[in-house]
Amino acid sequence: MGWREVYMPAPVYNAPLFFVPRLPIMDWLISTAAAQAQGAPGQPGSFMSIGMLVLMFVVFYFLLIRPQTKRAKEHRAMVSALEVGAEVVTNGGILGKITQLGEQYLTLEIADGVNVKIQRATVAQVLPKGTLKSV
Repeated sequence: MGWREVYMPAPVYNAPLFFVPRLPIMDWLISTAAAQAQGAPGQPGSFMSIGMLVLMFVVFYFLLIRPQTKRAKEHRAMVSALEVGAEVVTNGGILGKITQLGEQYLTLEIADGVNVKIQRATVAQVLPKGTLKSV
């Protein structure tokens, strides 16, 4: 045996470009997928899947949709009940007293002689009387 056989192995032409080790976890996942494809006994039916979707929708309704519509209804009632002289806070954090009311807009007096016209929907909260004097 010469040096060439020891240091230079024969070329392999059909070998993969890189080695991919097979992990035991992958074998487990593949066997599970194969078992599901064959229709394993005791598998939950389509009614169970539909039931889970309905249950998820009910949970979303009570945790997300219903509270949001309740808050929106309260906000609409608060905006429709605004009156001249009320002290309010806007969504931007501006405190002021309402001097004029329109259908879509209102005018806030934020300082002596400084009036700002804003949309009614931007009112975040109605403050108790006298709050502006204490701030």
